[in-house]
Amino acid sequence: MTFQITVAAPFRHLRKTEMKKNELVYYYALDRKWMSNEQVHLLLKNAEEEGLLLQDKGVYRPNFDISGITIPIGFKPTSAIFERKDPVQEMIGRIAHATKKQDTDIVAEMNKLIREGFDGNLLPEAAIAIIAQRHNVPFKDKLEELTIRLKKNR
Repeated sequence: MTFQITVAAPFRHLRKTEMKKNELVYYYALDRKWMSNEQVHLLLKNAEEEGLLLQDKGVYRPNFDISGITIPIGFKPTSAIFERKDPVQEMIGRIAHATKKQDTDIVAEMNKLIREGFDGNLLPEAAIAIIAQRHNVPFKDKLEELTIRLKKNR
């Protein structure tokens, strides 16, 4: 949620629906002093990859409803917004914890499913969802992230 708040902040504060890249760099790096220029470029790239920002000819606009985002007074993002989370790894850990198995056992089960059940024609994002279903481990909260990553890996 902090990442989404960080992405929404300039649009909310400046009451704009779209902004040029240089306006966003100015907002994050110079006006708020939240991050360096390089970090702003990384933030914008990650936000685009995650589908939070749409970019057309150097003009960015949010791809989500920013009116529902509340920016706390004194908000300042931490470096955690630059950490990329791997939904497959998170699901492997979740399944291992629920089944009281090792992560390596879950990875082996996933690889076996891909190799033997689908002749290698199944991506890990889909395989981990099937394995979670088999073990009755909730995965619907990760479904969107898995789907986004699945589309990137095509």
